[in-house]
Amino acid sequence: MSDEDSTILPADGFAANSSEADSGPARILVVEDESIIRIDIVESLRGFGYDVVGEAADGESAVAMATELRPDLVVMDVKMPKMDGISAAEKLHQGRIAPVLLLTAFSQKELVERASEAGVVAYIVKPFTPADLLPAVEIALSRGAELRALEAEVADMSERFETRKIVDIAKGILNEKMGLTEPEAFRWIQKASMDRRLTMKDVAMTIIDQLGAKQ
Repeated sequence: MSDEDSTILPADGFAANSSEADSGPARILVVEDESIIRIDIVESLRGFGYDVVGEAADGESAVAMATELRPDLVVMDVKMPKMDGISAAEKLHQGRIAPVLLLTAFSQKELVERASEAGVVAYIVKPFTPADLLPAVEIALSRGAELRALEAEVADMSERFETRKIVDIAKGILNEKMGLTEPEAFRWIQKASMDRRLTMKDVAMTIIDQLGAKQ
């Protein structure tokens, strides 16, 4: 590895992007056909400081509202009238409209795989508490930002998928070695990429080479 590569890991550790801090609260659309659960979710999100820009009770309305509002995240139940949450998530993913955090009463492998194929960035299993919801939302927002960043950096879909896998490995190493959360680890990689004028894949590979070998 060259001397230039060896300087990629900042000595001062993680620093959040100032642009993110100045961008205001994340805008979230909540989609849940059971009104009591929907109200609880909305109140919890607003209590955490998020901007709930809309509410819907079925998948078709979710797609229409998300297309109009362009939220940063859609928090959506799986089982709903007219269109289920995974089908709605797939439409939102294909249209590059918004990432989806899926609410489900089940965590079977088949459901998780189908949700992943539909572009769902994270899911949370019911019943959950407000304390469970916050980290799930933070992870979903981070993964949504990651997908947008990778789309801007890598045009080819298969190459983007490969890059995402490498970045995920690097995030895991940063979590273990530096104690960073998943969102912090991604922003760390993104900042290093911008500072060094390297691709995120290059940064991730350097992290794997430098820190992964020490595991």
